[in-house]
Amino acid sequence: MTNQLTEDPSRTPGSFLNFPLVSDLDNLDAHIAILGVPYGLPYKMGGGANPQSQAPDAIRAASDRISMGPERWDFDIGGTLLGGKDIDVVDCGNVPGDPYDPAEHYRLAEAAARKIVGAGAMPIVIGGDHGIPIPIFRAFDGFGAGEVTLVQIDAHLDWRDEINGVREGYSSPIRRASEMEHFGEIYQLGIRSTGSAREQDVRAAEAYGANIITAYEIHDAGMDAIIDRIPAGGNYFITVDVDGLDPSIMPGVLAPVAGGLTFHQMRKLIHGLVGKGRVVGMDVNEFAPSLDNGYIGAVTCGQIITNLIGATVHAGYFD
Repeated sequence: MTNQLTEDPSRTPGSFLNFPLVSDLDNLDAHIAILGVPYGLPYKMGGGANPQSQAPDAIRAASDRISMGPERWDFDIGGTLLGGKDIDVVDCGNVPGDPYDPAEHYRLAEAAARKIVGAGAMPIVIGGDHGIPIPIFRAFDGFGAGEVTLVQIDAHLDWRDEINGVREGYSSPIRRASEMEHFGEIYQLGIRSTGSAREQDVRAAEAYGANIITAYEIHDAGMDAIIDRIPAGGNYFITVDVDGLDPSIMPGVLAPVAGGLTFHQMRKLIHGLVGKGRVVGMDVNEFAPSLDNGYIGAVTCGQIITNLIGATVHAGYFD
């Protein structure tokens, strides 16, 4: 397996940054694995496919705009993407959907994530709506009680118990995570404006002890102050609903809300968590390519992913 994207003839055009495409997860040998999960659970008939289901492939298609290859200097990272190290990053493709069984792809996503985690690789998942982290969260149940800290970037609380009887849709991922024994502290960053949350949902989050930090608090206090509030030495899973970012850098979302996080703040958070403990995985979701403007959102999603890859590599995670 190679870590060269642009010069190596074995690269895989069409994958994320042209990293090798791997479909045999039973024999996975990699440090970092990209996985596309296009479909969430719909709240009504016909809602399985939505604008976000095109996101994994759209972000892959923007690879040449995201990075020209790991041998190029990246000033976000302070070096080349893989730091000259023998790091294996692979793209595992997309989890297939089944229009006749909307829950089947959740089962497949969980199985795929378990194989990635079981192989010792760090999963980076591209959605899809914000329901898709739920099966991914389950794959980390090998950690002990409360050993994983969940860090959410989002405009919305995502603490609904159900909508139309659906308990694993895009308004419920943090509520479901709170019920999983391996998650402990929850930090919800970038919250603002209105969404599906009602007062009882806010009270449920508060009763759990969720740290709800609005975008405005982050703007006023600075991201460094927020990172300081997160205990050091932990295992962190980062779930990124991109509507948590400001529409000026993320126009392609279904619920754009002014006042979101800047890319500088997002980058600082990623690098801060990588240096503070160990990031065990990340998902990036809710990007709607049909609403994007000039590849701005696709490139921003890609830079979020490359910053995590580069930060973990340079921090010596895989040495």
